[in-house]
Amino acid sequence: MAHATILAPETLREHLEDAAWTIVDCRHSLADVEAGRRAYGESHIPGAFFASVETDMAGARSGANGRHPMPSPQDFARFLRSLGVDDGTQIVAYDAGADMFAARFWFLCRWIGHRACAVLDGGLAAWNALDYPLTTSPPPRPREGTIEAHAHADMLVDADHVLRHLESDKMHLVDARGADRFAGRNETVDPVAGHIPGARNRPFRENFREDARLKSPAVLRAEFEAAGISPESAIHQCGSGVSATVNLLAMEHAGLTGSRLYPGSWSEWIADPKRPLARL
Repeated sequence: MAHATILAPETLREHLEDAAWTIVDCRHSLADVEAGRRAYGESHIPGAFFASVETDMAGARSGANGRHPMPSPQDFARFLRSLGVDDGTQIVAYDAGADMFAARFWFLCRWIGHRACAVLDGGLAAWNALDYPLTTSPPPRPREGTIEAHAHADMLVDADHVLRHLESDKMHLVDARGADRFAGRNETVDPVAGHIPGARNRPFRENFREDARLKSPAVLRAEFEAAGISPESAIHQCGSGVSATVNLLAMEHAGLTGSRLYPGSWSEWIADPKRPLARL
């Protein structure tokens, strides 16, 4: 059975030696782009490969397409092949826990048509809490995988789509940034503060319990429904299309399938000064 949203640490522990599974360490810091690679070198789950948010999970920046534009489907599939991934491979992505980067990797896999990818529930924090093994050794170089990209363009929308539908009740923007940045206060990442008009705020950390694990499907479903967020109309965004994928993952885990991502998000939106913005 393929695991397609989250995976318990206990299950991963049982499959550490499984050749049909690939583990990917996605730890990262927006404030220090080398922090994840350093952390990986200090210790990681045995057999895990490292994936960089800035390169492996993002494409070339033009200055107008946001801080973390989508990679091409072919480039991402090529990266997966370098990890030995085939169409039938179960991928498990993890970050530090209650974070956004493994969800980004999960979304990219789903976007190119590989649904057998799950986020390690609780991340490395949950793994360590169980006193499971760690290593400093990288895995052996794998054979070349065979996976090919079959991109699902309908999972994404662009800035023009958002602009055209700002007044439509068929689009509900869900902004995953923290409440202060959404309001236009304490902006430390992007050069312009505020949010896209009409967006509603659901900070991505609201999807996690105190132990860094994802809330239950029932709780998540109740929260999204209470906020009036339905998969038919929801378009997820954030600062650069990374933390927004946590809200998308949470909806999928809750059985609310089919919402979409605006990957350029706020950092792309503000690149054109003619686009409207709002502040609280």
